[in-house]
Amino acid sequence: MSGDTKQTIEVKAKRTAKNSVFLDLFQDKKNLLKLYKTLHPEDTDATEDTLDIVTIDNVLTDNLYNDLGIMVGNNRLLLLLEAQSSWTVNILIRILLYLAQSYHEYFERTSQSLYKSTKVKVPKPELYIIYTGNRGRKPDTISLSKEFFDGADIDIEVKAKVICESETEDIINQYIIFCKVFDEQRKLYGMTEQTVRETIRICKDRNVLKEYLMNREVEVVTIMMSLFNDEQIMKTYWKDMENTLTNTLTNTLTDKITHDKDRETAEKMIKDGELSLEKIARYVPSLSMDELRELEARIMQLA
Repeated sequence: MSGDTKQTIEVKAKRTAKNSVFLDLFQDKKNLLKLYKTLHPEDTDATEDTLDIVTIDNVLTDNLYNDLGIMVGNNRLLLLLEAQSSWTVNILIRILLYLAQSYHEYFERTSQSLYKSTKVKVPKPELYIIYTGNRGRKPDTISLSKEFFDGADIDIEVKAKVICESETEDIINQYIIFCKVFDEQRKLYGMTEQTVRETIRICKDRNVLKEYLMNREVEVVTIMMSLFNDEQIMKTYWKDMENTLTNTLTNTLTDKITHDKDRETAEKMIKDGELSLEKIARYVPSLSMDELRELEARIMQLA
């Protein structure tokens, strides 16, 4: 950052705060098992050991892939998307891309080749969207063909179940309530640390994710906070770019003016013929000996 650029550091809640909690919450196998049993209460044999997180790490492209992927044994692949409070059917495209990448990594992990005659073993996908906004008239299921192709019979289909707030006390619904409390506090206090702490306090009082928030309150506050919000980062970035470009142009222009003046001086000295090129070079430091020789040769040709 240039010396004349001043930046006030302000701790603010991350725009991805709710998403960060979602990922942290279900890194705990105990919570992961609760989530799975909410979706499959009939599976009484499921244990923490039968569940594996297979979320794709997405470093370069923000929000392209799903937030959480779960493998249940070797037979079922659960893909969970946390859509936050903004509804968009574009999430179906994200599911499609994520599913393809998840299968690709699964085949590599299990050493299965798609180019052999032996049919590969493919875990069955289950696709879910956890929607934390107001349900309104949101459907229970959305599909690629209906949302993007007017219900036409297309060669590839993606369907996802939509999970919204309910009257249950399961861990998914508790997370949805947590998000809504956060949104309510954000309207009161903005993207501030007070919003985060009030959200945690209210949820503990209401027995919403209480055990998780009590055990990891410090960590939850940390993962929900950020030194700069996205807008501040972009402003700082473009300010630095502007200063860098201005300095570069200024330096380039100054160098060109100096070089042109030195060239003019050298040309006069060469024409006078009183000094050698080596001595002329002392007076025109921006010109190399090769440039002086080329200049001398040109002047001699014109003489």
